[in-house]
Amino acid sequence: MTDPHGFEHEPKSSHRLVKVTFDPASVRRGNSQIEHEREVAIYDILEDNRFAPRNADGTLRDDGPYTLQLGISEDRLVMVVATDANADAAHTLMLSLSPLKKIMKDYFMVCETYYQAIRTQPPSKIQAIDMGRRGLHNDGSRILTERLDGKIEINHDTARRLFTLVCALHWKG
Repeated sequence: MTDPHGFEHEPKSSHRLVKVTFDPASVRRGNSQIEHEREVAIYDILEDNRFAPRNADGTLRDDGPYTLQLGISEDRLVMVVATDANADAAHTLMLSLSPLKKIMKDYFMVCETYYQAIRTQPPSKIQAIDMGRRGLHNDGSRILTERLDGKIEINHDTARRLFTLVCALHWKG
């Protein structure tokens, strides 16, 4: 496909998310920082992602692009996946949050330390805290990818962004 400037572009895959929402019953109103983090997390994942649900036989579905609603119910992550064209044919996937709890707790603590440090600490200290934050983020992304294995195929960047969304949903401030 060629754009108006003559550059070649790959067509967008159908294996992607085009809309992400949070279940209103799962979201607690937060301060402006939390609301901003949620908006940025949604924007980031929609900019670039690989999201390919699998059929019961393990083959990739080819009816995307997809919409995703995230929620929390009884300590489980609830993912409602539908096609952009047919929201009525939604599929619900529930994952226990238990494997992510410790990482999310540590991640929130490091994020708070980071936000405090950027106000008063030297760049070297901020960088060290940020490296720890990124390490925890990678761990959470890896666990999320493992939990989705065989259900939804995602790449590393999408796993990182999805972990951010789960944290943004779970963050109570």
